[in-house]
Amino acid sequence: MRSRWKTTTGAALLALGLSGLTACAALNPTAPSLYTLTPGRVAESGLPRVTWQLLVEPPAASAGIDTPRIAVTRSATALDYFAGVSWADRAPAMVQGLIVQSFEDSRRIVSVGRDSAGLRSDFVLKTELRDFQAEFTGNNEAVPDQVRVRLSAKLVAMPSRAIEASETFDAVVPVRGSDFTDVIAAFNTALGQVQGALVDWTLVRGNAVFRSGAGRSG
Repeated sequence: MRSRWKTTTGAALLALGLSGLTACAALNPTAPSLYTLTPGRVAESGLPRVTWQLLVEPPAASAGIDTPRIAVTRSATALDYFAGVSWADRAPAMVQGLIVQSFEDSRRIVSVGRDSAGLRSDFVLKTELRDFQAEFTGNNEAVPDQVRVRLSAKLVAMPSRAIEASETFDAVVPVRGSDFTDVIAAFNTALGQVQGALVDWTLVRGNAVFRSGAGRSG
């Protein structure tokens, strides 16, 4: 059985010979072609219930990540993609929707939505998706060892557009299995950890800023 990895330029295909049942299971040809992830849960109890409103912008991302293709790397300078499978949307758009869902599921904020909704807000959450890929780190040629997700965030007060707080959240989760669904499960866990920490941080920092009077009034 052979698997194909597509380069970011699309100019070449690197064919990797795979052998044995483990390799065959890693890219199951009967697997669904489209995948999505689930929203992360808040990590802390006792978070404040806030009365301010938040808009979430789609994460900025490099061209290699701003795509529906599911990224995989073998080195710090090479970005490839799994063949025959993709996210159900471009990665930044998918992550934006999941961030909004995470805030809604926390039940600790009066109003949250995508920036495209055009709603009046007290804060805008600007993010950048810096890492969102599976990674080979060892000698295993069949299955990636881990998934890495890294997201930087800036909390912007409205209407002044002043950056009130910034932070970076990251997670590295091992791939625990030889099937492609195990890679997706690792993506889900890593992004869930990042989103949960992001929601916690935003609620705490935003509430501190809003109560100090730096948030929008009137």
